[in-house]
Amino acid sequence: MPPVTVTRATADLFSSETGFRVFLSCLPKFGARRQQAILEHFPGFQGLWTSNAATLKALGLAPETVEALEAWRRQDAAHPVVAVTATILDDCLRTGTDILTMADADYPEPLKHIQDPPLVLYLRGNRACLGREQIGIVGSRNATRAGLEHARSFAAALGRRGLLVTSGLALGVDGAAHAGALDAGFPTVAVIGNGVDQPYPYRHRTLSERIVGDGVIVSEYPPGTSAKAGHFPRRNRIISGLSRGILVVEAGLKSGSLITARLALEQGREVFAIPGSVHNPLARGCHDLIRQGAKLVETVDDICEELGAWWSDQGRREGAAAPEPSNPAMAGLESREIAVLEALGYDPQSTDDLCSVTGLPADQLMQSLLLLELQGLVDAAPGGFQRIA
Repeated sequence: MPPVTVTRATADLFSSETGFRVFLSCLPKFGARRQQAILEHFPGFQGLWTSNAATLKALGLAPETVEALEAWRRQDAAHPVVAVTATILDDCLRTGTDILTMADADYPEPLKHIQDPPLVLYLRGNRACLGREQIGIVGSRNATRAGLEHARSFAAALGRRGLLVTSGLALGVDGAAHAGALDAGFPTVAVIGNGVDQPYPYRHRTLSERIVGDGVIVSEYPPGTSAKAGHFPRRNRIISGLSRGILVVEAGLKSGSLITARLALEQGREVFAIPGSVHNPLARGCHDLIRQGAKLVETVDDICEELGAWWSDQGRREGAAAPEPSNPAMAGLESREIAVLEALGYDPQSTDDLCSVTGLPADQLMQSLLLLELQGLVDAAPGGFQRIA
């Protein structure tokens, strides 16, 4: 094969498994069935060097796909698909974007077994987070204040049990879940429908940087890709595919969160839903899921019990303690007081709401609130209690 003068990115494209997998992800008319056929026939990129067009056509590949593969084999850097792949690799180098492919040992095992696993994931942050056991939290972009508080408090409580929270970085419940985990000192995974270098939604640009610093942002779309409506249903399969289960906090009957729940069921994951008022239209999607067999959730124990006793005790097992919260305000607090503090917002909340969120009886809740008040962390206010630290 004659030597060619190429850029670093193009050299990686022709000489590395990562470059080859990125190239495969750019091929036209290359859906899940055809991906499986070629990866079974050519487990690594070296095997393709000795192939020919007849072999590729025999695998049921479309003519456009065969043409592009032949161009890669010839190291034709001018071919449109090859050129696009080289640009993606260049962009990853320029933006510091990490690349994870199905050929890598740390590609998340649960994700390999969904119907249409992404060939490539683009990352910013700590890729080791993807190997953690995860629970997805999803819900309405226009959530109520109670819904946002549920997302925050459940994310923090799940973190204390050693479960990493995964969501989609959207406005509403998604953002509250990410923030709840981070505020309690735990990492979180955000799966997005655009390039990891593109802040979207723009209001979450600060939250995005917090996630990169203590967690990871993941996308199957390369750097530079803008958010498009069609991307989000596809990213939902990754949220559910990474997770042991999906918790739906608030959702209308036409909410995209129900797509994630449906995908979770198809993938053999657990589905959990928080019930709400019969007068709240954002509770109807959750109620519909419960009618279909989703687990009704009032406290984090309901989730852990469904996942099994091992999960309920994971954060307390010898040698497997959950990480301590990094928020200085919580240092020295017992777990019950931490749960109450995390359930509180900076707007007054009634004791009835706090009992519902924390699952504590009224007498225990009042004891915890008194202790927190004595420590200067909460204060009584018209309508209930509010956090002041």
